[in-house]
Amino acid sequence: MAQAVALEGRYSQSIPEFGAERRGAIVRSYLRVSDKPIRVHSVVRKADGVAVFSSRILDYIDVAQYCRENAVVIVNCRGEKCVPGVRTYVVDATRIATELGLVVAGWPVVNTAMAGAMARVLRICSLETLLTAMEYYFSGRTLELNQEAARRAWEEVREVVK
Repeated sequence: MAQAVALEGRYSQSIPEFGAERRGAIVRSYLRVSDKPIRVHSVVRKADGVAVFSSRILDYIDVAQYCRENAVVIVNCRGEKCVPGVRTYVVDATRIATELGLVVAGWPVVNTAMAGAMARVLRICSLETLLTAMEYYFSGRTLELNQEAARRAWEEVREVVK
């Protein structure tokens, strides 16, 4: 996502935050986007948007606490999961990844599908720029599959009407 923002001539900053280094552990990642140079280099306390890659986390964490007023949350889920008090969007990134064979060690890899949904909902970048940015990280058939995951999620993400 940060690469796509840079390709569009804006400034971006990506900050990963890892907990226990085990599969399935909670991971947070922050993305700042601006038209001006970014001088702050810290975690984001209150976000304009939050992406939840596994809806199971909603049973344990109040995602709304990380949101600014008028923020949106994008949840990877099959149904109508909703974050109380926050405008919520859903996309079945797991299904998309599984259908495309984006699975490693039995785990669907949902990151590029979620990137497609996030880019659209949060208006971070255009779909075309996101697909171009993926060329920096993937090649061949892997590139094609990840681009297709982003494209499908871009098209399928939808708002949950309360």
